[in-house]
Amino acid sequence: MTARHHQRILLTLITTATLFAQTLQIDDSTPARLRLMRTISSEDAKVGDLVDFELLDELKVGGVIVAPKGSVAIATVTEAESKRRMGRAGKLNINIDYLKLASGEKVALRAVKEMKGGSNAGKMTGAIVATSIVFFPAAPLFLFVKGKDISIPKGTEITAYVNGNITLDRTRLGIKDPVEPAEPVASKGRFSNADLLAMKTANFSDEILIAKIKSTDCSFNTSTDELVKLRAAGISDKVIEAMIAAPGK
Repeated sequence: MTARHHQRILLTLITTATLFAQTLQIDDSTPARLRLMRTISSEDAKVGDLVDFELLDELKVGGVIVAPKGSVAIATVTEAESKRRMGRAGKLNINIDYLKLASGEKVALRAVKEMKGGSNAGKMTGAIVATSIVFFPAAPLFLFVKGKDISIPKGTEITAYVNGNITLDRTRLGIKDPVEPAEPVASKGRFSNADLLAMKTANFSDEILIAKIKSTDCSFNTSTDELVKLRAAGISDKVIEAMIAAPGK
């Protein structure tokens, strides 16, 4: 393997590491506890109505808050039928759609709960499928029966789940990896990482930086971690490649 081939492999690894460091992943099935913000009933609900929930706990990924407590989640009424004649029960079907993150992005949730109104004596049934909303501690304890209509009161708590692995851009969340500050004055002796950063801060062009590297006795730290830091500080691939190839580095 030639030295140039080795340099290109290292640059690829640096690029990959940089991109990886800029992303976060919310895993599939991550739970989100939500609270209903208003009462909904099969008596007056209509298909297509939006139903708002609030997030009860911060949603974190690797210690980073991606959705603060109180974030909004939205559900949609997909089926609504009020009580009918001949003792036929009402229906209310709600689909949890998404949770809005601090970045403004929407994360898809899965949770569907189907409930059928009961008789005047208060009987009711609830069907829970694999993607259903789970009412705590059990659905009937949270339902108010008005005749044969279904009523889900404001304040009802549910758990929904993130639908699929979601990759987020850290920069959209306002998160920046710390970069060690460059030395304001070039160090004495051999040309170093700090000297290079000082010149970059002073807005020297890539051509001048490369010329300096080729004409000066250098002592660079070209470990992967250090090169990732240089990339984050705005050092270009061309300059990094010159650093790696510099004799006596």
